[in-house]
Amino acid sequence: MKSSRRPRLSPAMADLRRAVRGALPEAGLVLVGLSGGADSLALAAATAFEAPRAGLAAGAVIVDHGLQAGSADTAAAAAGQARTLGLDPVLILPVTVTDAGDGPEAAARTARYAAFETALAATGAVTVLLGHTLDDQAETVLLGLARGSGASSLQGMAPVSGPYRRPLLGIRRAQTRQACLDAGLVAWADPQNADPRYARVRARERVLPTFEAELGPGIAEALARTADSLREDAEALDALVAEAVGAIGAPSAAGIDIAVAALAANPAAVRHRMIRHVAATGFGVTLERDHTLAVARLVTHWHGQKALDLPGVRVERLGGALVFTAPRPT
Repeated sequence: MKSSRRPRLSPAMADLRRAVRGALPEAGLVLVGLSGGADSLALAAATAFEAPRAGLAAGAVIVDHGLQAGSADTAAAAAGQARTLGLDPVLILPVTVTDAGDGPEAAARTARYAAFETALAATGAVTVLLGHTLDDQAETVLLGLARGSGASSLQGMAPVSGPYRRPLLGIRRAQTRQACLDAGLVAWADPQNADPRYARVRARERVLPTFEAELGPGIAEALARTADSLREDAEALDALVAEAVGAIGAPSAAGIDIAVAALAANPAAVRHRMIRHVAATGFGVTLERDHTLAVARLVTHWHGQKALDLPGVRVERLGGALVFTAPRPT
């Protein structure tokens, strides 16, 4: 006869539960973004244990991307595991992944987060817990470094971002696998996680191990610490920039006017952040670095340039003001 006793608490299981305990909201329904892989399954098990003890209801949302044969069966198996753990409600949301030109990984991510938004609206949940680990954070920072996309990419993933929480950013991937083994949970192995066509897989399987071999252990932890440090700096700077823009900018009939002299008086790093802040908050646009530098030249190297028609925003120098407006119809 099979024993009905709960698995004995192991160090890995304890680490997962501790991480989840510190990330739970004060009230409301929480959902676990569950794929069935070790990271999200270990997160689901820890959440199923901790949430009721915090007076919270906990469910799961499984996104079926439909990218592999048998994906519906994989989603159903993950849902079954969630129900066995005691999670309720359990939602399976099929999505259509459409590549808009940014690659299959980005397309799948866009579809996945759209499904999460649907789940939040349908259930009234206050947050979705995601199973990103310290290893995922290190890979994200490394890929951002390789792209040369600046400090914003090197900040990695935030522990809390809107309705999304990532309790496992201090947990290694090996710990989630061990927690599943210790709890008697069978995790799904996503074949895409071993496909070298993906840059993240190459970073995981080739680059980081090479760094560890050549530079010594602790590279993943160092990259994650770098992300934490840069995020702290960015949050402080962003708050200062928002306050500064409020003091030197003003809405106009056309859009938003920013005083050129005030922009010029700031160091380049602050000036560039101010430009990006106006584009983001006023027009919902994330400026690339070359676009930011082009706008900055209207301040620091002015010689009568024409207006800049950038994706999502138009910027023109008129007298002593930098004028941000919506793009003109083509």
